[in-house]
Amino acid sequence: MATIWKGSIAFGLVNIPVELKSAVRSDNISFRLLHAEDLSPVKYERISSRTGKTVPWDEIVKGYEYEKGKYVVISDEDFKAAALESSKTIDILDFVPAREIDPRYFETPYFLMPVKGGEKAYALLREAVRKTGAVGIGKIVMRQVQHLVGIKVVGDALVLEIMRFQSELINEDELSFPDDSLVKPQELKMAEDLVANLAEPFDPSRYKDDYRANLMKIIKARMKGKKLPLPESEDDVADTKVVDLMARLQASLAAGSRKGQGKGSRAGRSAATKSGPTAGKSASSKQATSSGESTRSPRKKKTA
Repeated sequence: MATIWKGSIAFGLVNIPVELKSAVRSDNISFRLLHAEDLSPVKYERISSRTGKTVPWDEIVKGYEYEKGKYVVISDEDFKAAALESSKTIDILDFVPAREIDPRYFETPYFLMPVKGGEKAYALLREAVRKTGAVGIGKIVMRQVQHLVGIKVVGDALVLEIMRFQSELINEDELSFPDDSLVKPQELKMAEDLVANLAEPFDPSRYKDDYRANLMKIIKARMKGKKLPLPESEDDVADTKVVDLMARLQASLAAGSRKGQGKGSRAGRSAATKSGPTAGKSASSKQATSSGESTRSPRKKKTA
């Protein structure tokens, strides 16, 4: 895996040599735009909206639109003047309790890997962050762009996450949300019971990208010259009717209970299967014997 950045973490007076590697990978299906007649790839041209002619690269500049149709041109020299000095250090500015950070701030994760000779200091910082439940907040400059970052622990790894600045988040006060006074106590109790019925340990393998899977089936079929039948479309119509919330909750709880019973019966069948046919026969014969003993009539004594 390629190294994205190499430098050190400044932790007080301790410098920890590290390198940055991606912690996620893209799983998107990419497509090319083709000409339908001969399937040749389509190229993008830089067309002037005024003349309709192609503009060569050496005549293109970057402009900031400060008003509709009005621009100020920013030159390469301007970008250089604004650029921050490239740094090879991640300066941890603060340690903040993880629970106090809005998850919307976090964006892209990277693994921080210790460089040879920095393993002990790396482990020290990792365990300190783990024990305190804190996130190290700092800044990093990559490709002449400054990023806010958070350093946290995931398993045995220190993970650096690129964070959004406060100006990038939309304040909830800008939108309207329902007040909790609308919720009745009995409705809340049933909703809590429903949540408890559906509670499961997080298993990411249970959740699949169904759209991607369907698309890959179609692509593979087309590669073999086949055409898959299209599923019947179901029109999704938004339900805007006022519903009886209590009735819906009760029905959901009943469905959840049946689901739980189904799990129990499957577990029972699984246990019976594991016990094997011999055990089943043994149990059957015992039952038959017991039944025979309980129903057999006692012999009558002969009288003289």
